[in-house]
Amino acid sequence: MPIPYERLKHALLTEKAALTEQVEQLDVVVREPSVGYGTHPADDGTDAFDQARDLAVQVNAEHTLQLVNDALARFDKGTYGLCIDCGREIDAARLLALPYTPLCLNCQSKRERR
Repeated sequence: MPIPYERLKHALLTEKAALTEQVEQLDVVVREPSVGYGTHPADDGTDAFDQARDLAVQVNAEHTLQLVNDALARFDKGTYGLCIDCGREIDAARLLALPYTPLCLNCQSKRERR
């Protein structure tokens, strides 16, 4: 199966725009002080939970955005689609599923076993 590089680059650019917007929106929400301003302790508990959840989502979005930016940098260097550990070509199906992945399935499995 040939790798549709232009399609993948377009998907990465689209993902970058969406993640950038999400991170900016979450940054505003996470910075808003909300815990301790409720009129009932249960409200404070809900606010604390919501704030922790939003922070976790923001951290995940920032991490994914970094992976997307790294993948776009590999496009610029001409190394996109090559595993950063072993240098072999990443399977097209894997790139279609996760266009920002820097690792082939074998190297990803090795890292997860560590």
